[in-house]
Amino acid sequence: MTTKTVSDSNAAVIESRDQLIAHFAGGEKPADRWRIGTEHEKFVYSTTDHHAPSWGEPGGIRALLLELVQHGWTPVEEGGNIIALTGADGSVSLEPAGQFELSGAPLDNLHQTCAETGRHLQQVKAAGEKLGIGFLGLGMWPDKARDALPIMPKGRYAIMLRHMPRVGTMGLDMMLRTCTIQVNLDYASEADMAKKFRVGLALQPLATALFANSPFTEGRPNGFLSYRSHIWSDTDPARTGMLPFVFEDGFGYERYADYMLDVPMYFVYREGRYIDAAGLSFRDFLKGELSVLPGEKPTMDDWNDHLSTAFPEVRLKTFLEMRGADGGPWGRICALPALWVGLLYDQGALDAAWDVVKDWTLDERQALRDAVPKLGLDAPIAGGRRLRDVAGQVLDIAHAGLAARARTNAAGDDETGFLAPLHEIVRSGKVPAQALLDRYNGAWDGDVSRVYGEESF
Repeated sequence: MTTKTVSDSNAAVIESRDQLIAHFAGGEKPADRWRIGTEHEKFVYSTTDHHAPSWGEPGGIRALLLELVQHGWTPVEEGGNIIALTGADGSVSLEPAGQFELSGAPLDNLHQTCAETGRHLQQVKAAGEKLGIGFLGLGMWPDKARDALPIMPKGRYAIMLRHMPRVGTMGLDMMLRTCTIQVNLDYASEADMAKKFRVGLALQPLATALFANSPFTEGRPNGFLSYRSHIWSDTDPARTGMLPFVFEDGFGYERYADYMLDVPMYFVYREGRYIDAAGLSFRDFLKGELSVLPGEKPTMDDWNDHLSTAFPEVRLKTFLEMRGADGGPWGRICALPALWVGLLYDQGALDAAWDVVKDWTLDERQALRDAVPKLGLDAPIAGGRRLRDVAGQVLDIAHAGLAARARTNAAGDDETGFLAPLHEIVRSGKVPAQALLDRYNGAWDGDVSRVYGEESF
C-alpha cells in the first residue's frame, strides 16, 4: 500500500476529466524502457513465542526499521513516527498489522530483481537476529486471530479499518492477516496496455493456483489452498474483482478512469494528515463538492492516492500490477515476475497467451476465479478441462518469452531459470499449500507451529 511522505496541498489541481485519462497515457514507454518492479510482503514474528510484534514494543517494528537504517535506508515519518524507509532498492513499508513489504526499484531484468530481493532478505534477517524476530513467507497468518495482531500507526489504515466492516465480512482479514507477492510492469500504448490487462486478468487465477500458500487459519486447515485469495471475494465488491469491462470492445484508459471515478473514496491527504472520506465520490470531488473539503478540487496526488485504493486482480496506475499471488519463499518471489515478464514482455509470448484465453467467456473466467482458492490446479476451465491442463502450456509460453528476451547474467544464464519452481509445481501436481497440508497431516502431526521452523526466510 502507498506510503505518503509530504503534504500535497500545493500540487496541481485537476481541471478536467481528461487529465485523469492522460495520466495513464503518461505511463507509456517504448519496449527498451520497460522495467520490472517486484513487491513482496512477509510476516514478522518474535522468535521466543511467535507473537506478532507491535510497532512500539522493545525489539518491535519500530526497532526493526531503525536497524535497517544502518544498512543505508532513509527513514520516512508520519506524525513523528517512522513508518517506512526509502533507498536504492525501492522502499520498505508496513502493512496494517506490521507485515513487512519491500516495494522494489524498477529494474531491467530478473537477475537484478532477484538480487534485490536477496539483499533485502539478508538485511532483514541480520536485523532480526539482533532483535529476536523472524520472517515468515506465507499468504496468511497460519495461527493468529485478528485480535492478537497489532495495528501500525498510519492514518490511512485507521480509516480503512473503520470502513471495511461496512462493505464486506473479510476486509479486516485482508488488511491484518495476509501477505502477497506482486509485480509491476510497463506498457507501450493503450492497445498494448489493454491486451496485457486482458491476459493478466484471465490468467491471474493460474498465478493464484501456482502460488497458493495459505491453507491454515488460527492453527487449523481452513478448507482452502489460497484463503488469501478467497478473502478478496468478500472484502469490498466496489473495488475488487475480475473487471468484466476490461474485455469489452473499446476498453482503454477512459473506461478505467470511469471505473475509478465510481470506486468510493477512502481518504484525502492534506497537511500531513488523512481526512476520512470513506464512501464519498471522487466525481463530487472533481466538482468541488466533497463534503469533507467543500469548495476544494482534487490534485493529481489525490488521483494517485485514489488509484491505490482499488484492489482488482490486475490494477492500472501508470503501469500494470499483477496481484493474484500468495506470499512465499525467495524462489517464488523471483518466480512471479518471471511468469509475467515471460508472458507480457515478448510480443510472440503475449500473442500466444492471448490465444489460450481469448475464447473464455465472462462466466467461465469468473467461475475459474471462484474455484481456484479451494481447488488450485484442479479448478475447471472452459472445454471441460482443468486448470492443470493449460498450466504447462502457459509456463512454456513464459519460458519462450524469457528466452527471446535474452537477458543474461555474468555467467551467461538467461532468465528462464527463475521459472524452475513453477515447472516443479506443475510436474508434481501439488501447489505449495497442498505440500504444507501433507506435512501438517504427516510429519507435523497436526502442529501448525512447525511452519515457523520450515517456512521462515
